[in-house]
Amino acid sequence: MHIFARLSAGLVLATSMIAPVAAAPVTYVIDSSHTFPRFTYKHLGLSTQVNRFTNTTGTIVYDAQAKTAQVDITIDMTSVSTGSETFNGHIQGADFFDTANYPEATFKSTNVIFYKDAPSKIEGNLTIKGVTQPVTLTLSHFVSKPHPMLKKDAVGADASVTVKRSDFNAGKYAPTIGDDVTINVSLEAIAQ
Repeated sequence: MHIFARLSAGLVLATSMIAPVAAAPVTYVIDSSHTFPRFTYKHLGLSTQVNRFTNTTGTIVYDAQAKTAQVDITIDMTSVSTGSETFNGHIQGADFFDTANYPEATFKSTNVIFYKDAPSKIEGNLTIKGVTQPVTLTLSHFVSKPHPMLKKDAVGADASVTVKRSDFNAGKYAPTIGDDVTINVSLEAIAQ
């Protein structure tokens, strides 16, 4: 019996050493130099205009094992880049972004839906110009891996959603200038 007890204790110890350690949520900080929300809309029925914001901050809390995530992003609306300094100023006016009163837009997740082992949709609240609307971002790409240069864990994603700008009190000239605006976000975030 003594040998059996020692063998059992050894097996328990060995099993505990190879058992996986429970993963914990990891907080990732948005890499502003590689994160660019873009927005597109139809202009006078002539073309699709593509614009972007150059200053985005925020965090992502991701737990791959538990399949949970939280997203909290802030966009500096004064960093809009349309390709024209004149239009940059125009679109920040009261009829559109009204950045004098609302310099930031935010997105805060309320639920992240996973497909297999990766996030596929992010439900949350988008606030633009002081108006908050529920939206669902669809991810076309998601990856979690070590950053090859920084040697830290990183996540990257491409997500999109279409909203009506009139829902955010920014509908001037609609529908001549398209009311539907597609927002595409390409982001990278680094573990802290």
